[in-house]
Amino acid sequence: MLKQQSQSGSALVYILIAIALLAVLTASFMKPSSQQTTAQSGFNTITELKSQISYVRSAIQECVLTYQAGEAGLIGDPNFPYPINPSSTYITTPAANDEVANIKCPGNPGDAAADPAEHANIFGGTTGKFMPPPVDLFENWVYYSGVDGVFFYTRTDKTDAFLLSSMEKLDEEYSECEADIIDATGGVEELTSTAAVGDPQCPAGNTCFRVWVITQASAVYNGDTGGDEAACP
Repeated sequence: MLKQQSQSGSALVYILIAIALLAVLTASFMKPSSQQTTAQSGFNTITELKSQISYVRSAIQECVLTYQAGEAGLIGDPNFPYPINPSSTYITTPAANDEVANIKCPGNPGDAAADPAEHANIFGGTTGKFMPPPVDLFENWVYYSGVDGVFFYTRTDKTDAFLLSSMEKLDEEYSECEADIIDATGGVEELTSTAAVGDPQCPAGNTCFRVWVITQASAVYNGDTGGDEAACP
């Protein structure tokens, strides 16, 4: 009887050891998997943001190069011949907002006798260029053309750890005066030097990623938390 009890006790010890080893192995396998998932999410975010940035910039540059004469009525605009804000009442059919998808190309169609302020859409069925949906966890890109220059930006109010690190890595891929990250998690951050009514803002609780197309002397880099853009523009 004593021998059987001893054998039972030994078997129980082996079972407990096996369970403990299984738990350790499970934890060791799960940890790298979680890290790999985070790394993959960050990589995808960087890739998709960079792809959309290149797409938008090339579409804007194509408009400027194709219609270098712009639109005569806008010759005094500081960023001539770049597109003006889509919601500008100067345009015959202004958009409801300044999202990049609504940008119009000045000089196109260029028929001053008909309506020079009509301006054709850059994105849409007639051009064959379609603005893709926003990157996962981000909002639509927004366009700005004003006294500070031309830029477009996106934002996120999500707090996933990989998002900020992704934006920081992406920022490093551009020159110091080309892109910046605006942290508005503590309150609204103005994106222009004038901070006028209607000017773009990074809303409270958000982090914005901004890309400059051209800059004027008044441009502000309020996303310059590391002092990288101290000498910009």
